[in-house]
Amino acid sequence: MARPTLRDVAAAAGVHIATASRALNSGTRSKVNDQTAERVIAVAERLGYMPDPVARSLKTARSRSIGLVIPDIANPLFPPIIRGIECRLEADGYDLAIVNTDNDARRERRLIESLLSRKVAGLIIATARREHALLEELHARGLALVLINRDSEGLDVPAITPADADGMRLLVAHLADLGHRRVAFVGGPPTTSTGWRRARAFVDAVREHDLVSRGGWRTSSDSWSIPGGHAAMSELLEDTTPPAFTSVIAANDLLALGCCDALCERGLTPGTDISVAGFNGMDFLDRLAVPLTSVRIPHRALGERAAELLLDLIGRNQVGSATMSAELPVQLIPRASTAPPSPTG
Repeated sequence: MARPTLRDVAAAAGVHIATASRALNSGTRSKVNDQTAERVIAVAERLGYMPDPVARSLKTARSRSIGLVIPDIANPLFPPIIRGIECRLEADGYDLAIVNTDNDARRERRLIESLLSRKVAGLIIATARREHALLEELHARGLALVLINRDSEGLDVPAITPADADGMRLLVAHLADLGHRRVAFVGGPPTTSTGWRRARAFVDAVREHDLVSRGGWRTSSDSWSIPGGHAAMSELLEDTTPPAFTSVIAANDLLALGCCDALCERGLTPGTDISVAGFNGMDFLDRLAVPLTSVRIPHRALGERAAELLLDLIGRNQVGSATMSAELPVQLIPRASTAPPSPTG
């Protein structure tokens, strides 16, 4: 039996082929009245019609694929975000092509050019450098772009991010409520959008709560990793033993785990001697020997919203702007790694 075509669907629904095409495309469905769209969709389902992505890409010079550019595929932050993107794209008949840049600018440029040579319909970009000339070039070329888990910092590109400032305020308020007055900070790479944004939010939140966080108690890592957190925390602990601060906030959960390792090496127990909190809310944090307090970001929802926004831009054949950006709410998850200060602290 021959595979049903769009012309077959249009004939069976009693509409012009162009009307059938619009009704079956979520990006153009609003141009068809609701009753007609419902009739066309019902006929397509009854006939078992499936759009031909190859034919569509030849017609539009654009594939039914979206490119996703991530900095580190080993970071557990990304799998649930990717899942959210995939599910939303799949509902509209798009595939996802993922490239991993390893935070290497030259590799990133090469991989993005490879995606563009395959005529991807748009890009979702999670790489996080603050100085990012390639983004400016892509935007100038009129490509459909959406940033995820990073902001554009002056570039007129839409971004879907967690509410980092709110999350940092929640963490600082939590420590203040427990009785902490002296708070250290281990940040991510300051050259990244997220590292810079969360470090600034920490300073603002400490000031709001009138807590103490001297310059010597604040440091940053050169990577969003457990070894990076370990090295940064070891640096903070070099000055005094026991440390002058009673708590530490790390800019992500991997850094926080590295902080915990450094404390344990010096005979200090997270949550008992020094309170430790992270950021991102990874799924495994409640299974640790000392479960980690963290701010949970809506990983899957970030992916879904980014994909939804990009599909909207593609459907309208439009380049997005920063005014379309959105921050998604976050949630504090207190666990055993934060507790009132030690009486000797």
